[in-house]
Amino acid sequence: MIALTDAVARARAHSPFLARQIDTFPDLVARLDADGAQPAWEAALAAPGNEPADRRLRLRRRGAALVAGLADLAALWDLDAVTRHLSDFADAAVDAALAAAFAERYPGEAPRGIAVIALGKHGSHELNYSSDIDPILIFDPETMPHNGREEPQEAALRVARRMVALLSERTADGYVFRVDLRLRPSPEVSPIILPVDAAISYYESAAVGWEQAAFVRARAAAGDIDLGRAFLAAIRPFVWRRSLDFGAIRAISDVSRRIRAHYASGQRFGPGYDLKRGRGGIREVEFFAQAHQLIHGGRNPALRAPATRDALRVLSEAGVIAPETVAALDAAYVTFRTIEHRLQMVDDRQTHSLPGDPAAMDNVARLHGLADGEALLAMLRPHVEATGRTFDTLVGEEEGADVHLPDEERALALRLRDIGIEEPAPFIQQIARWRDGSLRPLRSTAAREALEDLLPELIREIARAPAPLTALHKLDQVISGLPSAVNLLRLLVARPGLAELLVLILAHAPVLADALGRRPALFDGLIDQSALDLPPDVPALVADMKRRDTSEDLQGRLDHVRHAVGERRFALGVQILSREVDPIAVGQGYARVAEAAVEVLAQAAIAEFEDAHGQVPGSELVILALGRFGGGLLTHASDLDLIFLFTGDYATESTGRRPLGGTLYFNRLATRVINALSVPTAAGALYEVDTRLRPSGNQGPLAVSLESFARYQAESAWTWEHLALCRARPVFGSAAARAELQGIVDAALRQPRDPEALLRDAVKMRGDIATHKPPAGPLDVKLAPGGLIDLEFLIHVTQLTHRTGFSPNLALALEQLVEAGLLDPALRDAHALLTRYLIVSRLVTPQSSEPAEESRWLVAKACGALDWEGLLARIEDARQVIGASWRVMAEGAKT
Repeated sequence: MIALTDAVARARAHSPFLARQIDTFPDLVARLDADGAQPAWEAALAAPGNEPADRRLRLRRRGAALVAGLADLAALWDLDAVTRHLSDFADAAVDAALAAAFAERYPGEAPRGIAVIALGKHGSHELNYSSDIDPILIFDPETMPHNGREEPQEAALRVARRMVALLSERTADGYVFRVDLRLRPSPEVSPIILPVDAAISYYESAAVGWEQAAFVRARAAAGDIDLGRAFLAAIRPFVWRRSLDFGAIRAISDVSRRIRAHYASGQRFGPGYDLKRGRGGIREVEFFAQAHQLIHGGRNPALRAPATRDALRVLSEAGVIAPETVAALDAAYVTFRTIEHRLQMVDDRQTHSLPGDPAAMDNVARLHGLADGEALLAMLRPHVEATGRTFDTLVGEEEGADVHLPDEERALALRLRDIGIEEPAPFIQQIARWRDGSLRPLRSTAAREALEDLLPELIREIARAPAPLTALHKLDQVISGLPSAVNLLRLLVARPGLAELLVLILAHAPVLADALGRRPALFDGLIDQSALDLPPDVPALVADMKRRDTSEDLQGRLDHVRHAVGERRFALGVQILSREVDPIAVGQGYARVAEAAVEVLAQAAIAEFEDAHGQVPGSELVILALGRFGGGLLTHASDLDLIFLFTGDYATESTGRRPLGGTLYFNRLATRVINALSVPTAAGALYEVDTRLRPSGNQGPLAVSLESFARYQAESAWTWEHLALCRARPVFGSAAARAELQGIVDAALRQPRDPEALLRDAVKMRGDIATHKPPAGPLDVKLAPGGLIDLEFLIHVTQLTHRTGFSPNLALALEQLVEAGLLDPALRDAHALLTRYLIVSRLVTPQSSEPAEESRWLVAKACGALDWEGLLARIEDARQVIGASWRVMAEGAKT
């Protein structure tokens, strides 16, 4: 097959991604050559059948990408066939991921009660070659199964999170689909999956114009299809209105104008042009069709075709759009989408922009079979220009409309009330202050122009906040603290949606708002959606910190790590607010970031120290983490509990120009590491370091040898020290040193002990804590009776008594003890809930155990509860479970 041979050659030469798949799946290429596209496609989706679900899906996705790519390049499939097959694969992959997530939680149960509604190109069977999917997830509480005390919402949320992870987490085999859940109702306040009745209620009463347009292409794609279809039928009157909806064209026009403004860098045709968002590009073809569908489709169901090309055809047949206009738009759309696929084939990236680099442009052109980049531009230019002119006829009449807020006070008050501000007076006063030039950050013309462009959207988002005036004042604090506001304001103007995120931060997370006030550049990191991915593993974080560090001295390195950690912690905090990531996963992310910082800064401190004092032959520094850091789970505000140790002979002297004995050497070095981690620099603070858990506490040396540490733990350690050692974990040192230290810890934990004496000591210690550190209130889930401290004592006493279940990770330790029949299974959910609340509350309400009233909904949602009252009830249940188990254990000390 000559066409296929040429396609394979072009793929090998110009698409690194396809070249790798050709080498990985030679049988699929052979099948494609021998039998054609459809049999090869079916073969790609049929194997491998015996792998775990996550790997099976990823391998099938790569095989499907190979067959679709080659069938496209060889013209075996036209655009409609390519996008239809990619969309069908997405349906099957989502359905398989949902079934796998369901089977993990409910073995033997048929999946039911959850529906996946596909929107956008997935919904219309027009999926890109390397596309996100944008589903809405709904569930029926009546049919959704759940375990024991688990609420249907919690059950559905867990299944939904697992399904998303199976699709979107990157593994050695890649990923299946990036899943974007931000098109769901009120994403700033809602969980990722909604009860069907709540979703229907939202679209009947609170949805806005762009959401109406989004449902033009919606369909039930996976899961409980009947549930999905019933939901779409219920909201059909919201999407397709009987009266001519000329308001819809205004909404579509506003979106288009904002896109043209926000993506100005990709508007000018040529290298760097954005095929999707640029003037005369894909989105303008789609919006042109959708605007006419929304205006006329309420009265004429024949116009409701979801796919763009089908929509253009039926609009022409109905006489709504002239046939010559439809022909031009259809030809442009096919051309744009085809080249968009070529762009994405190169490296399997979701990109829509022509390369700016001439060589890269030539590469894309040659992948398509053209001579060079100039030929590609020549092919695209007439379509871009014609589409832009056509779309101008839709929005041109309103181009001169004033989109800024009025200056005159009365008109401004009316506009603010229209936006949703019930008491406009303080807003008018604040806006006037921003406009009058009295604030230094807003004195430049550029800053004030950016402010005027931003104000309507920003005030609209503030109006949606639970406490709009609080959010307004926080925003003023951020702006007032800037040397110049122009960069932040331009960023917000350039990226629709970031204003909503900013208001969420300002309204609910004082820790993040304060950080943003000190360093507004933190917000820049949120431009890339990948910034809201969980951090990678520690080696990858260490490599990233080092790769981006160009400092030549220790001070520069300290500043760099503080900036890097600040960005990661800020993004993790935002993930908690977004409620798309389990707070426990965020807590684990905080710990990985801290461990990477310890690694990088300890190495930097050692290198500087060795310049003056050399090395101690046969010795090295080792760091042991305890507490939450040892357990691998931190909050935004956690300090680091560390013990500094060293290998080798403490009497050996260092080799440098200023030699020191081993003990003095490592004690001074430990001080340097602590300073590197904790001393504020121009880049801000990093971590508080607590070393009071070292042998002999504050009375002992800062660093001791492993030999001394082993002897101390075997002969002199108090009970509380062995309890603390249950969460010990080496976090710095060579593999051999860490293994040696871990052996010492294991020996100390597993040594024989008197269970009765252990229990008496533990009960006394818990009583002392209650006396000296009483809880701040019933929502102090750490210190309150039945809280996390009680649970930690319960776990550690059980571990030491039975010499089993040792893991620094409390959740894993608890799981092992439950499986051994030593602790109540209900403690698992209690621990998870209180841990989530601790992580969320440390971010939302750092100075109190109870969040402000306007933030309680957010805390509840982030913890997996439907509302605040439901969260309080679940916290009380968790405390009862923990308290009952601890009381039973404590009673044993009295007898």
